[in-house]
Amino acid sequence: MTTPRPLVDLDAMASEYRPKVAFKVRRSLGASHPDWEDIVNEILTQAVEKIRSGEFRGDSSVGTFIYTITLRRIADFIRRKGRILSEAPQPGIPIDPPAAVELDEGLERLAQAVRELKPKYRDVLELYYYQGLSREETGRRLGLKPARVSERVNYAQKLLRKRLSR
Repeated sequence: MTTPRPLVDLDAMASEYRPKVAFKVRRSLGASHPDWEDIVNEILTQAVEKIRSGEFRGDSSVGTFIYTITLRRIADFIRRKGRILSEAPQPGIPIDPPAAVELDEGLERLAQAVRELKPKYRDVLELYYYQGLSREETGRRLGLKPARVSERVNYAQKLLRKRLSR
């Protein structure tokens, strides 16, 4: 079985959209970002593969299709980079002893306030903040819709602020 020939000249498409994709990526990540060229190549490669595999049905223009892939890839890159940076070890900042004691007391008050929450709020905070799950993943684990996860997180934060301000 032969694969159908795409309705788009893929080499011409890549040549035409490369400057536009590069502009959007550089603008989003910064022109001095070392990975911007790799991301542009990944976007165009992904677009060509999707066109060849038939995922591009022609419901929109090729430009709109590539623009959507570009935005999603940029968002994925930023999200992944943020996770990597948040998991990286932070340099030790020397804290003077009274500040360290105050910090410990504040953390203990916060931990106690979290323990006093109802389980439905405590569980959502545990999954969302401490395990770093997304709203969707947290919702799946707890049998909730993502919007309900957001509501519980926000309400739990409100309860914690109220308890800690006393």
